[in-house]
Amino acid sequence: RRFIFVPGATSMPRATWTTTNHLVLNLLLLSLAVLSPPQRVLAFTAAMSSPRMLSPVSPADVSLEIKDPVDPTALGQAKDIIAELRPTPNGRVDAAKLLEVAKRLGDIPADHAGSYTVSAEVCKKAFDDLAEADRSALVNIYRRVKTFAEAQRKSVTDIEIDIPGGKAGHTVSPCRAAGCYAPGGRYPLPSSVIMTAVTARAAGCDTVVLASPRPAPITLAAAHIAGADLFLCVGGAQAVAAMAYGIVESDAGAAVPPCDVIVGPGNKWVTAAKSIVSGPCGIDMLAGPSEVLVIADETANAEVVAADLIAQAEHDVVARAILLSNSQTIIDDVDAAVAEQLASLPEPNQSTAREAFKQSFAVLCDSVDACISISDDIAPEHLEIQTKDAMEVGMRCKNYGGLFVGEHAAEVLGDYGAGPNHTLPTGGTGRYTGGLSVFNFLRIRTWMRIDDKQASQSMVDDSIVMARLEGLEGHARAAENRSTTVEPSYKKKKQNGGN
Repeated sequence: RRFIFVPGATSMPRATWTTTNHLVLNLLLLSLAVLSPPQRVLAFTAAMSSPRMLSPVSPADVSLEIKDPVDPTALGQAKDIIAELRPTPNGRVDAAKLLEVAKRLGDIPADHAGSYTVSAEVCKKAFDDLAEADRSALVNIYRRVKTFAEAQRKSVTDIEIDIPGGKAGHTVSPCRAAGCYAPGGRYPLPSSVIMTAVTARAAGCDTVVLASPRPAPITLAAAHIAGADLFLCVGGAQAVAAMAYGIVESDAGAAVPPCDVIVGPGNKWVTAAKSIVSGPCGIDMLAGPSEVLVIADETANAEVVAADLIAQAEHDVVARAILLSNSQTIIDDVDAAVAEQLASLPEPNQSTAREAFKQSFAVLCDSVDACISISDDIAPEHLEIQTKDAMEVGMRCKNYGGLFVGEHAAEVLGDYGAGPNHTLPTGGTGRYTGGLSVFNFLRIRTWMRIDDKQASQSMVDDSIVMARLEGLEGHARAAENRSTTVEPSYKKKKQNGGN
């Protein structure tokens, strides 16, 4: 589910473009009057050739497009990989095949003589070898995420209520084994290790399996402090399959239990594989490209807003940064600040962000209320509020993955462990779901008990009536067998000779 716009003539009504261009041109001509002829040529050329970083879009031109987060090509490839890994009758992943595929796809060096797992000792050494400042930051992030996740766990408890003739309630219990994925790729993401594995531990899972290809030392260190039981140095569909179906121990590697739930962000092959294994195990979400939306009014700091948009854009060439404002001045200032700050961003971050800004945009709205309305339709992964009375504005927003209130609540603070999880719903799915939390690893199961048969008769009578209204005679007779006043129908027929 994506919001799209078509750049150019359809991005803004032609009349608006004409008016805006005439205004800009008149202001430019006034400023050129104080310059020498050569300076005027240079200034005019620069001004008219500088494209906007955030394409201007009118509210009416923000259109809704439903998109499957699963890439069709990646889905086919993921199916082939999983089929290759599961030749055994019990459906488990073959350890030797996993090692072979991991080497072929670059997760593990081709000349690697070891297994597809990393030992706890290696992870601990990576943690011990960190520079003091790096280790301190990792520990601080771990503690904040753990504190928040434990508070979430305490917020939901077992309950018990009275029902006619007995009791009913629910129990809250963790799944046994959790599979956690952390991307490898271009940038190591130890923060994703913390966000997934620590949350699973706080939920109470007995076993936490972590997978990440080509792990950097900081990723191994994060696995140590997060308390992962098994570290698989494989990625993509092969990692998801290993965690979903489990691995039988062999000379090629250690046993891995089938995980009850698999969570964490990943590339298109990870997402495709999660869609395949959903059913045999649970998944957190099917995530698409990352996105940030900022609602800003005239009080916003344009340089801060620009920095936050760039921070999201550098994630991926298909990431999206969106600005909604009731102030054209803020939109212009933010756009200029983005251009200025991008120029000093190092590579490859700058090139990635520039590509992402090609599908990013700004919308001038009549009011903050209009900004909220568009934001609720988009349901962004990250929603920043940089306005007057920011908390009040934020509380009026209904659909988002994570909310960041006020100038100082940078989205990057959420990325790096303020406490709430940074694994959030994308592509508009924030309309019906939230981010990763302990609740993804918990099962709420209900129970009931009848202690007094006589006192339960009102429920029995209601069940008999409702079953027959639904045409389910077997249900009605099962209820009649608990009745103190109604003889089961099959006994009546028996007494009447079966007629």
